[in-house]
Amino acid sequence: MEFLNLLKGWDKDLLLFLNGHHTPLWDYTMTLFTLTPTWFLFYGMILITIGKKYDKKSILIFVAVALLILCADQFSGVLKHSIQRLRPSNDPAISQLVRVFFEKGGEFGFVSAHAANAFSFATFSILLFRNSRYTAFIIPWATMLAYTRVYLGVHYPGDILGGAILGVIIGIIIYKLLIMIELRVNPVNLMSRNHLKDKEANQIIIVGIFVIVMCISIVSLLLSNQLLAIKV
Repeated sequence: MEFLNLLKGWDKDLLLFLNGHHTPLWDYTMTLFTLTPTWFLFYGMILITIGKKYDKKSILIFVAVALLILCADQFSGVLKHSIQRLRPSNDPAISQLVRVFFEKGGEFGFVSAHAANAFSFATFSILLFRNSRYTAFIIPWATMLAYTRVYLGVHYPGDILGGAILGVIIGIIIYKLLIMIELRVNPVNLMSRNHLKDKEANQIIIVGIFVIVMCISIVSLLLSNQLLAIKV
């Protein structure tokens, strides 16, 4: 119990350190990054690549992705209500010290559904694509999405770590399930042998970087023209 309290103390200290460094540019940019619709173009590019690469088998992959998201959401929700760890913004011991820029979210925070979703998708797609360039991009991308929750004050770093671990486990399980089903349906020309080419990976990465740059640019433009309220 004493060690658990020590870990919680470290978690709070790390939250206050990471959450305490703010600028108007990153306040609004992180808010955009944490929103799912921001990444529709990026997700669309990945799905288009899967559709072109795997043809009829892509339907099975799309079903796996849907199952992936469902599992990440549901399991993170079950853990939240089972463990019942208050979000920083709802914890009387720390709520007055945390800067919540975007939203408070629900009552409980462990584990982070954002982190679970981001890392389950990253893990699954890494195993599916098996391309080093894609891997080098998608892991920092998932980390960035998870970090926005700490920056915006709605999760402890421990919530993020727990969500990331859950996401990795779900990603691996769903991928193995996909391959097991594909082996039964068609044991020849396995998905696991059809790796993502560097050219295909570059296209996905370019779209991801484009979304990131556009978010920063739009926020910078709006701030420079004083079209966004500057919160200190």
